[in-house]
Amino acid sequence: MTSRQRALPLLLLLLTLCGQGSLLCPAGCQCAWDSGTVSCTNAGLQEIPASIPRDTVTLHLDGNQISTVRDGAFKNLPRLRELDLSRNRIESLSPGAFRHLSPELKLLDLSDNQLQLASKEDLGPTRAKTRLHHNPWHCSCALQELIETVNLEPETVSGIVCESSAQGPQHAGQPLVKLLDEGVNFCSLQRKTTDVAMLVTMLGWFSMVIAYVVYYVRQNQAEARRHLEYLKSLPSPLKEASVEADTLSTGL
Repeated sequence: MTSRQRALPLLLLLLTLCGQGSLLCPAGCQCAWDSGTVSCTNAGLQEIPASIPRDTVTLHLDGNQISTVRDGAFKNLPRLRELDLSRNRIESLSPGAFRHLSPELKLLDLSDNQLQLASKEDLGPTRAKTRLHHNPWHCSCALQELIETVNLEPETVSGIVCESSAQGPQHAGQPLVKLLDEGVNFCSLQRKTTDVAMLVTMLGWFSMVIAYVVYYVRQNQAEARRHLEYLKSLPSPLKEASVEADTLSTGL
């Protein structure tokens, strides 16, 4: 076997590996296979790539034009430890967007986006250190429950600022954690509203029951009166006997 023949299988193997690598690494991104790092920073992406390598450990998607995180976008990344989605245009999170994140995840960065609304269900059960600062948040009960549930990076908490508020414009421009420390409770208003709605609903049902009972009683009373009038209109046996007796006595 010549040296050229011996080199041919090695060349084919290298070409196969290179081909696999190019297929696995998303377009516009750089993949470091030895460290498991996929860097798509400032790649002009408008959505999260579908062909992210399964063995990815660190995923940089920052500095793009991504506007939403689809359901199950990261469910096939069991080794993922860092996920950077900062400096995008993310306005909404699908309910199952982060449901399948690896339990090994240590950092989730959603800072510097366009998020206004989010709930604890949106982030799923992850315990990763989370960054949510520099978003135009609408402060509400859902956001309050979210920040009380997730593992926020301490130095970024004060950057979660209310651009608007469920309790009025007086909270605009203020850090959410400061409002909570001052005793503001966004969930108390929601619970009161829920209680009032339940009370109104119960009163509505009660009124319907009372109206039905009144209608039923009146209908029965009318029926009873009609029946009584009918009975009064029937000839009485005593009256008939008296008439017959009078007739006989007159004849005698």
